Amino acid sequence: MKLKLLLPVMAFSTIALAQNHNPNSAVYGNIEDALAHKATATQLNFRDKGIFFIPQEITQLRDLQFLNLMGNNLELLDENLFTLKKLEVLNLKLNALHYLPDEIGKLSHLIRLDVSDNNITALPVNIEKLQKLRFIHLSYNSLTALPDEIGQCSSLQAIEASGNQLSTLPESLSKLKGLKALQLGYNQFNEFDSSWLLMQNLNELNLEYNQLKKLPEDIGRLKNLKSLIVNSNRLEALPEGVTALQNLELLSLSKNNITKLPATLTGLQNLKTLILTGNPIAKTEQERIKKALPECSVYF
Repeated sequence: MKLKLLLPVMAFSTIALAQNHNPNSAVYGNIEDALAHKATATQLNFRDKGIFFIPQEITQLRDLQFLNLMGNNLELLDENLFTLKKLEVLNLKLNALHYLPDEIGKLSHLIRLDVSDNNITALPVNIEKLQKLRFIHLSYNSLTALPDEIGQCSSLQAIEASGNQLSTLPESLSKLKGLKALQLGYNQFNEFDSSWLLMQNLNELNLEYNQLKKLPEDIGRLKNLKSLIVNSNRLEALPEGVTALQNLELLSLSKNNITKLPATLTGLQNLKTLILTGNPIAKTEQERIKKALPECSVYF
């Protein structure tokens, strides 16, 4: 697993929420206790149980809404899981899954799906049936592409897909008007696709550890962006359009080849943190940047 970079600030991720269980409802840690209260059981936590199969008895928990299967040995998802029609949160992180079956589309009430840290190489086209899905966690798998059908998940607010082998995104993502967070670090992106500029409600965009050589001149079209992270790419300069990001609060550019920033930085009126460590920026340019952004914490 790749090392995640820890920034000296708090990012604005809408996807960094915990397990999303209901604190007002009991969370059962074994199937026996859950079955003893199956009339009211809505939450089941099987985290780190070492299980290889989902127990058959789970099909009796018809009202289950929250299921945590993180940190087990699941290689396949059988039909038992897909009988849970009311499931809203499904955590399959840190298992041994190679794929998601088409039957995932049966879980039409899913709001959050976490399959990060598995061995998944592709997503099924039936992902489009998850019309209530808001958060999808795909990081640290072996994905080389996302299906075009993911753009039909009209409720999506956040896509976390760092640590894969992605080099492009489907254009259909630009149709997701509610998309606010896009995590694409540790992938194979060489270019910033112009279709990404249509995601105008994005608050957070993370492209760290890719191969980007430049950002588009009209990046200012992402007018709602609050956090832009492009550490460890191949940037040598920033376009003037960056200064049109008036809502930007965090700009992280460490470990690139940047020697100077745009001539006018006054448009970055809400910028609170600017990270430029690991760039060949001369002292005179550093002083100019700090003077232009007196309310911003700048790190060289």
